Amino acid sequence: MKLNPSLHLGRAAAFSAALLLPALFLSAAETPAPATGAPPKSWIDPDTGHRIVRLTSEPGSDSFYFNYNCFTPDGKKMAFTTTEGISVLDLATFEEKPLVKGPAKTIIVGHKTPNLYYSKPTDDPFFSTLWCVNLDTGENRKLADLPRRASVVTINADETLGAGTYIEGDANAGGAYDGTVPTGRMSATNLGEPANKGELMARRLAAKLPVTMFTIDLRTGAVKNLLEHSTDWLNHLQFSPADPALLMYCHEGAWQQVDRIWNIRTDGTQNQLIHKRTLEMEIAGHEWWGADGETIFYQLHFPRGGHVSFIASYNVATTERRWLQYNPDQSSIHDNSSPDGKMFCGDGDNRSPWIFLFRPTMIQDRGTVGEHLIKGGYLQSEKLVNMAKHNYRLEPNPIFTPDQKFIIFRSNMFGPDYAFAVEVAKAKAP
Repeated sequence: MKLNPSLHLGRAAAFSAALLLPALFLSAAETPAPATGAPPKSWIDPDTGHRIVRLTSEPGSDSFYFNYNCFTPDGKKMAFTTTEGISVLDLATFEEKPLVKGPAKTIIVGHKTPNLYYSKPTDDPFFSTLWCVNLDTGENRKLADLPRRASVVTINADETLGAGTYIEGDANAGGAYDGTVPTGRMSATNLGEPANKGELMARRLAAKLPVTMFTIDLRTGAVKNLLEHSTDWLNHLQFSPADPALLMYCHEGAWQQVDRIWNIRTDGTQNQLIHKRTLEMEIAGHEWWGADGETIFYQLHFPRGGHVSFIASYNVATTERRWLQYNPDQSSIHDNSSPDGKMFCGDGDNRSPWIFLFRPTMIQDRGTVGEHLIKGGYLQSEKLVNMAKHNYRLEPNPIFTPDQKFIIFRSNMFGPDYAFAVEVAKAKAP
């Protein structure tokens, strides 16, 4: 494959237009940071030997949260956020195009169409509207007016339903993640979490605000309540990417204080807890759907503090459970799975500041006596990016590209936020 000669040298890494086929790069010495202080466009991490590419050009631009789809179904384009709103990146040419003027809140890119779903505030701070924009054509469409204090945070597999929550009445927790006041960011171009995030979350959980979880028909705007008057904090709703009627959600808060991971069907049936704890201070969370739409992955710690940790999974079709153990020096804020479910990645944390690649090894069963036993294994890690200069108040949120050849993450290692991609394969010698 030849690089497009129209691309300037700083864009040496070129994904294919089809499914992000392997990239070709210049030598390790190329693209030094310009005198303006902007980060390099491409370099090889000297500590890992892996190629890193800066995907976005504007300071304050971010890739999505780890479990929100950002890619069009054909894998050609990626949505991202900027200080001005929402933009799209062509992964073959690296052309950036603004699509939505902010303020706007992204939801996901559809699994069926190249539509990005998002919400916009109105002049009334208690009401917002639901929209979609086609990442190929740029066409914007308003879909619905949302209920009072409502937010939609997920779209189902066939793009007929959205799901979200709203706080009932005028109850509030003094601005602590209840939508009444901004919670603050690090700066205009570094959008890390508030320094007092833990305090705000504790206050929100303790407030016991009455919450309704609902679905909304994207064709008619009709709203249907799934759970009403819950005084638990319901959060992180995620539709299965394969089953349009299956919704995962969590009871939010300090993980040891909640039964976190739940599933419910859109007709209100089969509301069930996915992981039941058996140990004091056992915690589970940061859950996400595998690409098959049947496997729920999540972090599991025995006990809190990462003494014994796993990437755990539950298959909703077979009920099979797997626990893949990893060590404290392999810990991450968020983990993620490859589209084929055979690899994992992690974004590290202050104790282990790396972007990781994990390859699982299963322990062979030799006829263990028992029924419905958990399958065990462990993770072998490879370090891809040294994140020692990254401030982890900004969560890197790793995401595999559709072809599994790159891991996308966001970082402030150069000061402002940018979106980057690291190649899974080690860079070849120049």
